[in-house]
Amino acid sequence: MNIQKIILVVGFACISFLAQGQKGWELGGWLGISNYFGDLNSSFNVTDPGPAGGLLVRRNFNNRVSWKAGFNYGFVYADDANSNNNFEKNRNLSFRSNIFDLTAAMEFNFFPYTHGSRDEYSTPYFLGGFNIFRFDPQAELNGTWVGLQSLGTEGQAVGEEYSRISLGIVVGAGYKIDINELWSINVELSVRKLFTDHLDDVSTIYPNKANLLSLRGQDAVDLSDRSLVPGIGDQNRQRGDSSDTDSYSFFGISIMRYFGRLECPEISKIR
Repeated sequence: MNIQKIILVVGFACISFLAQGQKGWELGGWLGISNYFGDLNSSFNVTDPGPAGGLLVRRNFNNRVSWKAGFNYGFVYADDANSNNNFEKNRNLSFRSNIFDLTAAMEFNFFPYTHGSRDEYSTPYFLGGFNIFRFDPQAELNGTWVGLQSLGTEGQAVGEEYSRISLGIVVGAGYKIDINELWSINVELSVRKLFTDHLDDVSTIYPNKANLLSLRGQDAVDLSDRSLVPGIGDQNRQRGDSSDTDSYSFFGISIMRYFGRLECPEISKIR
């Protein structure tokens, strides 16, 4: 067999292998919405989403399993005024926060998925992993947005405030489909169950206001208790529910570019 025939056979072997294997990297970005769930949205309302987006990298191990990392941004907010619960309406708390999120997760395709394949070009998938994120809850006071963590609104001692960096568990599902052999569209919903209950600055009980005033100042007192009914904000009365931590979700559409390399089977390699 001359060299031209060898090259031809190897070329066809590589093309055949493309329809079977799936390795390589993908890079892309996504845009979508974010939603917060917690003490200021206990009914899991999704009618007030914030903007979200991020950058993604995916490593395909085969046509079923891949690893994905994302650097994401989301904006979340909630207001007791929008609640259907009378206690929450009268509690009258609100917050907003920017979220900067770094997520790593494993993806599992329901069906074999191979870029460039005529048969394996789309699949639903689910994912699971972990995230680390930074947040900074704020509330509006006299027309100015004020950071809440440093105010110790639930009576935290100086130096014992909750951290604005925390972790979470990530679960989600999506659907990926090829545009062509290099580009694909992914639609995904993922939820992060957090290790903190202070994303919204609300977790436990109302503090002693006299102590809070002397320790943190008037802004801390004003933002700790904004209740509309006398008595709700009395010391040691429930302000939040510390038995369940907060969470947030991302829903978005991403465009991914595949950077895989065609590898010939061992039997087809020229020795």
